[in-house]
Amino acid sequence: MSESLSIHVADHPLVAHKLTTLRDARTDSPTFRRLADELVTLLAYEATRGIRVEQVAVSTPVAPAIGVKLADPRPLVVPILRAGLGMLDGMVRLLPTAEVGFLGMIRDEETLTVSTYADRVPADLSGRQVFVLDPMLATGGTLVDAIDLLLGRGATEVTALCLLAAPEGLDRLRSAYAGRAARVTVVTAGLDERLNEKGYIVPGLGDAGDRLYGVV
Repeated sequence: MSESLSIHVADHPLVAHKLTTLRDARTDSPTFRRLADELVTLLAYEATRGIRVEQVAVSTPVAPAIGVKLADPRPLVVPILRAGLGMLDGMVRLLPTAEVGFLGMIRDEETLTVSTYADRVPADLSGRQVFVLDPMLATGGTLVDAIDLLLGRGATEVTALCLLAAPEGLDRLRSAYAGRAARVTVVTAGLDERLNEKGYIVPGLGDAGDRLYGVV
């Protein structure tokens, strides 16, 4: 594994339990959304272990105390539309003071190339810790393009939260960020076997956007 890419696969029975229900084709969209929301909060707990804090003094009902608060500049959460929206509530529940940006990216199902159709991300990300929400790390094309955009605007620490990842996607991230100065981390609930000929994760859970919102 390259020094510039860290991969963390959550190892917790509640994560495994919720992921199993998400995989089940019988799980309807309302249940899928609720479980994805709960699962993201568990992943966010793992993803924010290295979040920057600073000391702060408070007064308890008994005596003064020294604690911590999130350091400035505030972290930025960036869901990749549309499926990443299904992960947003679960993330900001744990980081309510974070700012939120949006990236709209779409993959051509024939060529698997990615194009950006919406960009609501600050122009200057210097000193910001950025958390990207993308449910499925399949080929890695979408995530690499998103991370490249963030690094190009000055970010040096980017953490991606994914419900599932495929080895091919992780290999693409390793190649993209080997030797780079930036710190890129992937936090996922599961690492699956492979991609099929259509670029879907196997066994996976299907199309995350369709499972969350229905087929549009």
